[in-house]
Amino acid sequence: MSVVDTVLRSRALAALTSPHGVDRYLELVNPMWAAHEVRARIVDVTREVDVPGHPPVATLTLQPTATWRGHRAGQHVQVGVEVEGARRTTRVFTISSSDSRPGERFTITLRANPGGVVSRWLVEQASPGTMLHLSQAQGEFVLPDRVPEHVLMISGGSGITPVMSMLRSLQRRTHRGRITFLHYAQSPAHLIFAAELDEVRRSGHGVDVHLLHPEHGDPNLSPAYLERLVPGYRDVPTWACGPTPLMEAVLASYDGSDALRTEWFRPPRVSTGASGGEVVFARSGRTVPNSGAPLLEQAEAAGLTPASGCRMGICFSCVSRKTEGTVRDVVSGEESSLPDEDVRICVSAPVGDCTVDL
Repeated sequence: MSVVDTVLRSRALAALTSPHGVDRYLELVNPMWAAHEVRARIVDVTREVDVPGHPPVATLTLQPTATWRGHRAGQHVQVGVEVEGARRTTRVFTISSSDSRPGERFTITLRANPGGVVSRWLVEQASPGTMLHLSQAQGEFVLPDRVPEHVLMISGGSGITPVMSMLRSLQRRTHRGRITFLHYAQSPAHLIFAAELDEVRRSGHGVDVHLLHPEHGDPNLSPAYLERLVPGYRDVPTWACGPTPLMEAVLASYDGSDALRTEWFRPPRVSTGASGGEVVFARSGRTVPNSGAPLLEQAEAAGLTPASGCRMGICFSCVSRKTEGTVRDVVSGEESSLPDEDVRICVSAPVGDCTVDL
């Protein structure tokens, strides 16, 4: 770590820049400068799938700040965007590129969810130069350090992204074992990474690619089909990701086998505060019924505009003093009732009565 990094991350400078934090001031000078939080600039947007009448899919290449610690293939990242002046909204997307090192470029590949604000904006409107707010990479759906001799990967639809990250990583490492790659897509036109997968299939090198389209008569996933494809498949280390119908078929086929590792498209489960009582915003003199939502959301609903940044508990831009009451961390579920403590109001939900210096 350089002398500059040491100074920027020092407690003394954090105190001088309180309550906003040093990153707020660095961002004003250069969006790619950061001491703690992670941001990224979009450097390329590539359309992967564009079938009329269906949500498009695009790959975004991101150049992160030096604070990015890298990722392991299969992990995901929270992406925060500010759409048309609205408050920052975050969503989770899987990283599609091979393992990255600190500060190294990586890609996310996403479908424009018709009901989603963030995914639609990123796919349909974001352009090179756009700045995004990120978390560090997260998730345990990853390959082990010592990769088994034979690996089976099963995916469907946009669930291809984490296993494609794994495939790319294994190819970059020149994995000498066998890889069976099984993917379901609605049709050839809906296939993400079609050209790359075709090249992998034709080149061989230990990768056995099977691209299936059930609507065109290809077989659905079943124990009989898997046994024909990979004899003894229940004992082969398997990574599977996709929509619910596919994952239910995978779980039924493996029947509790320890060889199976899965990733589901399900919303994260987080703890919330307890509604009831009142939240007092002492500095502004406002009191509102406690809805149980994070303090930041309740403050904004009351017409206040407290400082905030990532809105996911990472950048510490929203830290405020809680003088009374109990709060629950909506991510970890931990509660704290200490008086006069600084809390991240974006991820702190009041449990009953609470007073905050806002």
